[in-house]
Amino acid sequence: MRLGVNIDHIASLRQARGTPYPDLVEAAAIAERAGADGITIHLREDRRHIQESDVRSLRKTLRTRMNLEMANSPDVVAVALEVVPDEVCMVPERRLELTTEGGLDVAGKFAELEPTVCALRDKGVEVSMFIDPDMRQVEASARIGAPYIELHTGAYANAVGTARAEELERIRTAAREAAKLGLKVNAGHGLDYGNLADILAIPELDTLNIGHSIVCRSVFVGLENAVREMLRLIGRE
Repeated sequence: MRLGVNIDHIASLRQARGTPYPDLVEAAAIAERAGADGITIHLREDRRHIQESDVRSLRKTLRTRMNLEMANSPDVVAVALEVVPDEVCMVPERRLELTTEGGLDVAGKFAELEPTVCALRDKGVEVSMFIDPDMRQVEASARIGAPYIELHTGAYANAVGTARAEELERIRTAAREAAKLGLKVNAGHGLDYGNLADILAIPELDTLNIGHSIVCRSVFVGLENAVREMLRLIGRE
């Protein structure tokens, strides 16, 4: 299983005071040195953390894969088509949300999303659809031509007791059925050092994209150690 490290919240620290630090290029290099398989960044419409200049700088300096999360917004799509990241993860977005609150409605927005998916694929970008573990969305993602899905694990991460078990079963089922449709399956959102064990037991998962918990842990142990600790949990060290 691969680990993608999301560095959005390192940019949040920088934007809080409008300073040139912490440097995202340095942060990404540290995460890569620790063993991360890729770097994830979300260029939001409101540019609350990652900026267009970050996307361009990181594209030039990353040694691993760039996974660009983005909504189907014309200005952000234009950046993606210019920069050509290794992977684009299409996500829903609302201006007032603190973080992505759920999966993309691929089935309901199929006609809007399909031209963007086609344009990205024509550029050689691997496209992933960030969806809830729902079979209607899994099937729509397969029809739209995205080789990957990323299952939204937020409901699982926030649930307790039997509710968590039910959410885990939804993720298991969605991952299994997606694999049958020929999709590669990633997962992410809300995953941390304490809730990974059951997720790791899902054999179809390819990559976990984790950010907030790693950045929080890095306050105490440093970014390199925080990434290494996560890699040990997923059996990579």
